[in-house]
Amino acid sequence: MSQDVIHYQPTCDLKAMRARAQMYSQIRQFFAEREVLEVETPVLSQAGVTDVHLASVQAQRHVQGKQQTHYLQTSPEFAMKRLLASGSGPIYQICKVFRDDEHGRKHNSEFTMLEWYRPNFSLKDLMFEVTDLLNVTLKQRFGEVRPTILSYKHAFMDRLDLNPLQASLKELKDCCNRVGLNLDLGDDRLGYIDLLFSHFVEPSLGFDTPVFLTDFPPELASLAKTKTDEDGELVAARFELYIEGLELANAYDELIDAEVLRSRFEADNAEREKLGLHVMPIDEFLLTALPQMTACAGIALGVDRLLMIATEHMQLEKVITFPASIS
Repeated sequence: MSQDVIHYQPTCDLKAMRARAQMYSQIRQFFAEREVLEVETPVLSQAGVTDVHLASVQAQRHVQGKQQTHYLQTSPEFAMKRLLASGSGPIYQICKVFRDDEHGRKHNSEFTMLEWYRPNFSLKDLMFEVTDLLNVTLKQRFGEVRPTILSYKHAFMDRLDLNPLQASLKELKDCCNRVGLNLDLGDDRLGYIDLLFSHFVEPSLGFDTPVFLTDFPPELASLAKTKTDEDGELVAARFELYIEGLELANAYDELIDAEVLRSRFEADNAEREKLGLHVMPIDEFLLTALPQMTACAGIALGVDRLLMIATEHMQLEKVITFPASIS
């Protein structure tokens, strides 16, 4: 009788484990020098993210004898903002986060995130700080890095000759057909934009130098403020960091208007219900805290992906010990 062979060894080697330990030390030293406080918040929460593109991992636990459904964090954002509203000042956290059924070359359903918040920082201030961090963590591979800034709109136009802020649903469908993406997404305009971006824009970003991609379509504002760009078009006040076609970080000029954020959560849940997805409990703790927050810029950076870049590995499993398939 044949038996399946069980492989107990990690998928990364000792060199990668040492590189991770060194990177954690570098990150902690970096923020200690800037007097940014390291914090820790719960991994489980009564509420979860409402974003229709993210799936939370559910867990059952008893609180005061009563069984409740709680959610593993997709990001420590909500809890960290409660700390900011309580007067913590600038803070950061290195933690595990979870996103259900995300697996592949650059995904695992459990991964490590570095998230930090800077009261009274602009997005440009945050870009400078991210650049400083890259010049610490990636110095051995690249020496000094000098990221460039590129708007989402211009990156799209450079690759596809189409303005995603203005393009009609028909224009987006025609563009997909022209480049061979023959998928029927119905009337999901944002879905077509994301399809084109992920296949033709994202893979080209950050090869000559790291790229800060800015000014996203307003529908992608998530928890960011909105503003008008140099052409007077409404955009989301956020940026993403790309190196060698890999998205490493996502930053917001944080929205601190609780009423606007509640309306976004409710719109997300309405869309979830329409799509047959689980409707998520809204985080009332966060909404109550927001009016006490000062203006703030915040960013989430994928540590595992940063390690991929630092160690020149193409597969996420080469920088983590045990991916979901063997954990």
